[in-house]
Amino acid sequence: MPPTTTTVAVVDDDISIRESLELLIQNEGWQPALFESAQEFLSRLPTVFPSCLILDVNLPDLSGLDIQQRISDEKFSTPIIFITGYGDIPTSVRAMKAGAAEFLTKPLDDEVMIGAIREAVLRSQANLKREGAQRQLEERFASLTKREREVMNLVVTGLMNKQVGFELDISEITVKAHRGRVMEKMHATTFVDLVNMAGRLGISTAREA
Repeated sequence: MPPTTTTVAVVDDDISIRESLELLIQNEGWQPALFESAQEFLSRLPTVFPSCLILDVNLPDLSGLDIQQRISDEKFSTPIIFITGYGDIPTSVRAMKAGAAEFLTKPLDDEVMIGAIREAVLRSQANLKREGAQRQLEERFASLTKREREVMNLVVTGLMNKQVGFELDISEITVKAHRGRVMEKMHATTFVDLVNMAGRLGISTAREA
């Protein structure tokens, strides 16, 4: 589970940058986590789960873009702020297209950096909330029995209870009972709720031709 405190990780081989950002982060009430290399940072995952990651583009082992690619492959949703002393348009475009929250050039402006971190932290909180809701939804779906899933899969396409019963070769009364349990277990208050949940679970809500 991610920590309750807001952790801001900094990966930069320049100790003066790390120390400067550490003080800035602490002054804003956030928890800094400092790393001088890409490998040091990657070796600490997922023990360190930052709400924001400040990455130097040019590191001695892996580049900041390499780290971005590595953690995106692992579904690591923490927003990244890139910093560099040698900014160029192609690199910044590549970073932003890959989902970077910001791309800043050194020397860093404190107010700009603080603003960027705040935006990244808010984005991280939204990501965690969305991911938590999705996990909860998947857990509810997993709690359904095989028959309840079959009923749900047909109900969300708009079929009536009688039609669902015909498809599954069970009575309309049995379908109604399963449907009620599905609504209860999924915490769906309306049919529209259930359809929206099905969409988030990747279940088709369209009738077959």
